[in-house]
Amino acid sequence: MTDLLLSHWNYFIVVLLMMIGLFILISSMNLVKKLIGLSLFQTSVFLFYISLGKINGGTAPIIMKSGHDGHSSHEILYSNPLPHVLILTAIVVGVATTALGLALVLRIKASFDSIEEDDILLAKRELRKRSKSS
Repeated sequence: MTDLLLSHWNYFIVVLLMMIGLFILISSMNLVKKLIGLSLFQTSVFLFYISLGKINGGTAPIIMKSGHDGHSSHEILYSNPLPHVLILTAIVVGVATTALGLALVLRIKASFDSIEEDDILLAKRELRKRSKSS
């Protein structure tokens, strides 16, 4: 069991970060804290995919020409660069999502004078009651 923990420590950290982010997302009523939980969850997914792309003993996929035909004389194990490139795109999308979420939180704060989910739902119910009575 100890060998499993030591050989796959990065996956256990990913699961820990994922569960912390999910807990913050579910348990918090503050919208900014929910965004922090979402960002932590996204980061754990990024780390997971980067961990999957790592090959033990693999090198960066940079091909050096060693002979005049362009092929090296011995086999080299290369890491797959595709997961890393996809994660760069996902990081950009994650930053854009967080920025949009923060902009929405600012609009909600301006409209309802609160960023607590309970207060916002209560204010929406009061607005519905007022609109039905008029």
